[in-house]
Amino acid sequence: MKVEIIQCLSDNFSYLIFEQETNTVSIVDPSEFNACDKVIKKYKKLDYILNTHHHTDHVGGNVELKKKYNSKIFGFDGDKKRIPGIDKLLKENQNQIIGNLMFKIILIPGHTRGHIAFYFEKEKIVFTGDTLFSLGCGRVFEGTHEEMLNSLNKLKNLPPETRAYCGHEYTKTNLNFCLKYDPNNSLLKKKSIEINLKIKNNLPTMPTTIGEELKTNIFLRCNNNVIKQALNLEGAPDQEIFTKLRDLKDTF
Repeated sequence: MKVEIIQCLSDNFSYLIFEQETNTVSIVDPSEFNACDKVIKKYKKLDYILNTHHHTDHVGGNVELKKKYNSKIFGFDGDKKRIPGIDKLLKENQNQIIGNLMFKIILIPGHTRGHIAFYFEKEKIVFTGDTLFSLGCGRVFEGTHEEMLNSLNKLKNLPPETRAYCGHEYTKTNLNFCLKYDPNNSLLKKKSIEINLKIKNNLPTMPTTIGEELKTNIFLRCNNNVIKQALNLEGAPDQEIFTKLRDLKDTF
């Protein structure tokens, strides 16, 4: 399984998946037609389009790509009226096969009601859309803070070596926010050097890993006493910590 990163719009990531054995080509969250088509042209086909959620910056290329390549569009059953061109309705915990690849649907509401992740267990890869970012998480638009924390906890429980491909290049801003409330985290400081080098060289900061995020992403560390002390909320439950952090990040 080959994953090719496609940078779209101002800060979106779309991902082309090439499965060599059966020559199957898929794309996750095609933000726009032109940027995605430039990469797809090399393969001369596009079998599947996988959407994590319905927001325009993740489905903007759906209809044109489907028309050009006769692709099948996969999305969550609950969003069938909001994902353009949808063909295949996916359900929570469903296993789906594309070529010789199998992935599981993880329902992760919060950012939107019908947000899902695509988890390729054998390949140790997950596409998290706008729920989990490198050193951050998505805004809560349609769901609740409780739903978002529960969704992040689902992703936290994946094997630490799992590579996570996220929906946006928000890593630099997320890094600054984490450093503000977790300034003495040595692993975070080390990661900041790597991130700044990639950004300096105009390289994407994806993928990250679940293991790295568990140690550095403040939104996955709501049970950490250092974080609670930084917020002057010692002894507060994890949900209160998460909600406070998310509110602070919204205006950061």
